[in-house]
Amino acid sequence: MSLHGLILRYAAFAVLATLANLGAQRAVLGLAGGGGTGFALAVAVGTGAGLVVKYLLDKRWIFADRSTGLKAHGRKFTLYTAMGLITTMIFWGAETAFWLTWKTDAMREAGAVLGLAIGYVVKYNLDRRFVFTDVARAAA
Repeated sequence: MSLHGLILRYAAFAVLATLANLGAQRAVLGLAGGGGTGFALAVAVGTGAGLVVKYLLDKRWIFADRSTGLKAHGRKFTLYTAMGLITTMIFWGAETAFWLTWKTDAMREAGAVLGLAIGYVVKYNLDRRFVFTDVARAAA
């Protein structure tokens, strides 16, 4: 696959995972209501839904990983989640830095977009190096 195709596919999967996240949040909020507990539950369920969708899409369509079984999935999903925590810190850090520097919503959102872009590039490279290692070796 070309680099351009890989970038487009990866971006499309990020959008799909975001839609899964927000859809799950809306479903939970519809059932649990919008109070503090309902909101926290919605964020947790949405994050989980988005994470699973993105993992499955990346595993198959980005990294061409055909491994199966609970052991393989458990190890890879755990590492995939850990890499996501690292890149989330990049995203939150950029958004926060822009907010603290300029104190405007437009600049906060610019920081968020920049943080997400950097985070996704870093996440792809971390996933390739540490999560889908058997696939990376096979492709080399």
